Amino acid sequence: MMQEQVAGRLAQLRTEFEAGHSKLTQLEAQETFLRERLLMLKGAIQVLEELQAEDSTTPDEPQEQAQANGEVRAGHRSEGH
Repeated sequence: MMQEQVAGRLAQLRTEFEAGHSKLTQLEAQETFLRERLLMLKGAIQVLEELQAEDSTTPDEPQEQAQANGEVRAGHRSEGH
């Protein structure tokens, strides 16, 4: 009788262990995916911030060129035309 209880409990523990191990493997894969995704997002944010910083420090060449040529700006003509 005692052997049957031990064998039954051993089977339960093995089943629980396998389920836990499977879940841990799944969570580790999810962690890896999320870390890679965050790294990619961080890189994209950095690139866009650098582009934004460049835009705010460099003059807007097409607008300056249009003004120099007397072209229409914001619905108004420059004085030369």
